[in-house]
Amino acid sequence: MKTSLFRLAAIGISAAALAVAAPVATGNADVKSAGPLAFGPNGVLFIGDSIGAKIVAVDTGDTKAGASAAVNISGIDAKIAAALGTSADQISIRDLATNPVSKNVYISVSRGKGTDAAFVLLKLDTAGKLSEVRLDNVKFSSESLPNPTASTRASDKLDTITEIRYVDGKILVAGLSNEEFSSNMRSIPYPFANVDKGASIEMYHGSHGRYETNSPIRTFVPYTIGNQQYILAAYTCTPLVKIPVSQLKGGAKVTGSTIAEMGAGNRPLDMVAYKKDGKDYILMANSAHGVTKLDAAHLETYKSITAPSEIAGVPFQTLDNFKGVRHLQAYDEKSALMLMDDNGGLALKTVALP
Repeated sequence: MKTSLFRLAAIGISAAALAVAAPVATGNADVKSAGPLAFGPNGVLFIGDSIGAKIVAVDTGDTKAGASAAVNISGIDAKIAAALGTSADQISIRDLATNPVSKNVYISVSRGKGTDAAFVLLKLDTAGKLSEVRLDNVKFSSESLPNPTASTRASDKLDTITEIRYVDGKILVAGLSNEEFSSNMRSIPYPFANVDKGASIEMYHGSHGRYETNSPIRTFVPYTIGNQQYILAAYTCTPLVKIPVSQLKGGAKVTGSTIAEMGAGNRPLDMVAYKKDGKDYILMANSAHGVTKLDAAHLETYKSITAPSEIAGVPFQTLDNFKGVRHLQAYDEKSALMLMDDNGGLALKTVALP
């Protein structure tokens, strides 16, 4: 098995993609909802807008190389709320993304509640300064999703886009569509062109004892296994599913291979793939099971789980020293960025990859 794509692709960038042109339009990016973030080449930040049912590419202009810096900010939620003129209970942090070049951290924030909440994009620089990134007069481009979910439920609307990654000139987008199999995975070329309706994803859920087609992927990482590119996708209650990127064609119905079951009553939040001491691992933050560390060696050897099972497949361990982690992102090759519970509020910290 090859190593993970961590150095560039797992944070969204391949060496060949660095020459991709930045967005060319200038104006109001008109992002309607806070969603997942991912960095591409040349300081381009991709924003998943579930309510607007589109992907927005923003030229941040943040291209100056910077060094990694320790992050340790207690009460980050209160600080953000104060900067926005509101209280901490009226904001939610939707996602984090580290610019791999500058090491500045970008934060996707909802101000307000539900589908009417406003989107605010913030930047935390390496000196610890927090500032708003205005999107009313920026260079940007955007692409609408051709078949977003038709559900009127607020939770489904907000799951139109659940996760995004940029890899080798394409934006991989997970979420819900209006297809018969509503769990959807799109591979969108960037610069934007010929956006299709994506692939419908089916997987076997061991905890539920059945095949499922309507549960969205909650988080995923790109990974290379046996010279083939996959995504490793995690779902609620908590199957880990291997999906070949080559099959993500418009209109295709793809059956993923479930290679782990990590227990019911749990929602995966974020995943990071990394290498340490010559070995490959995946770190996953979960709502109920805390942070788990999966052994990513020999993923090609695990047979698909196709029968009821609670705990099976890829071995993992729960890390007791990480409590209340809400978001988890790659920071550099040796550390991760964690948003975690802290004395009734939230703290943002860099931690050594275990």
